[in-house]
Amino acid sequence: MAHLLLIEAPGGNDFDVFEAALLQGHEISFFTADIGYYQNNGLYERYLALAKRIVEIKPFEYQQLEQQALEIHQQDAFDALLCLIDIRIVDAAKLAQCLKLRFVNPETAIIMRDKYTVRNLLASKGISQPEFALATDNLQLRTAVEQLGFPVLVKPSDGYGSQNIALFLDENDLNPLLDPLDYYLPCKTDYGFGVNANDRLLVERYIEGQLIGCDTFTQDGQHQMLGINEKLMFAPPSCAIKGSCFPSDKYELGPIRDYVFSILDELGFNEGATHTELILTEDGPFLVEVNPRLVGAKIPRLLNLALGRSVHNDLIDLHLGKPWSKLTCSSEIGFAVSRWVTTSSSGYLDVVLLPELIDEGVKQVEVFKKPGDQVGYPYQNADRIACVMTLGKTRRHAEQLADDFISAVVVKLR
Repeated sequence: MAHLLLIEAPGGNDFDVFEAALLQGHEISFFTADIGYYQNNGLYERYLALAKRIVEIKPFEYQQLEQQALEIHQQDAFDALLCLIDIRIVDAAKLAQCLKLRFVNPETAIIMRDKYTVRNLLASKGISQPEFALATDNLQLRTAVEQLGFPVLVKPSDGYGSQNIALFLDENDLNPLLDPLDYYLPCKTDYGFGVNANDRLLVERYIEGQLIGCDTFTQDGQHQMLGINEKLMFAPPSCAIKGSCFPSDKYELGPIRDYVFSILDELGFNEGATHTELILTEDGPFLVEVNPRLVGAKIPRLLNLALGRSVHNDLIDLHLGKPWSKLTCSSEIGFAVSRWVTTSSSGYLDVVLLPELIDEGVKQVEVFKKPGDQVGYPYQNADRIACVMTLGKTRRHAEQLADDFISAVVVKLR
């Protein structure tokens, strides 16, 4: 049994790693900027009431985080620190270094929390990427778009979770930016828990190809990739993911793994989990982004289904310094597929009607939007309503189960 320090829950509602730790018999000290958030949405009773202690740091400042963690550590030593929420990765890295716990080093964490900085560093190392530029005001944004040419993506340099991304396919999409008023910036997007976007925008050429995700564990600088998660996108101008399949049976693992590992090596990533997204083209792989944490949006559950084991357990063991088992993907285990429920109509959600008869291959169904939530066309991942995950001996079977389920879902608006 170990004592774990856990900083926030991803998305404010993803307690899978928390639950995995409890099932392993570990004790948890939960650090948060706002305990009221969890109390208000019902998660306190279900999860946090089982924590050994809850520490609220409000406002959330690193010095207070370190002071309170050290006071606990001196009396009840932490064995590992876990943080799966992007906005706290840098603080977590600094604290782990202070407590001498396994985590990505602070220097790398700072670099990886700024997409433009990552692009610049990797460009200097010869890593293939889309053309890119930085914009910190509307004039720079217009200039960057004009210089790169269409189509282009605009995303927050400190963003995460494929949120707040804009795709401009041609001049008609750009017209709002030509307004003399400050249309795009400042925006100061609210990331939650007292953190707002810094309004540094990464502008990059939009590249067509197959989007994939690669999740990797790193221990003492040695990387191990869990496999390729092949993603299915909604049609432009959406930037949202429609679903995915893990493992992919379409692409050779070796070259993709080598490309991902070269990125992690150049960034100096030494400890923990990473989630790297790539676009596969005829000219080879191109980096979309790399994140210093385990993949989110419930995708670990998809990996768990295909691998027949818990990647959350492996993540905990990784941070505890235990050698982890070799994780390999095989069709003998199965293919796991996800599909997301959306609506093209704008309004407020009334009810989501799910199919009554469900095949045994349908493993998980979860509705994320609540009655009264505003819904509409899925421009980004946050617009998605519900998700289904299926498992099949063949990819075709798993995909058919997921597609049939989605086609039977009815979304009613008020």
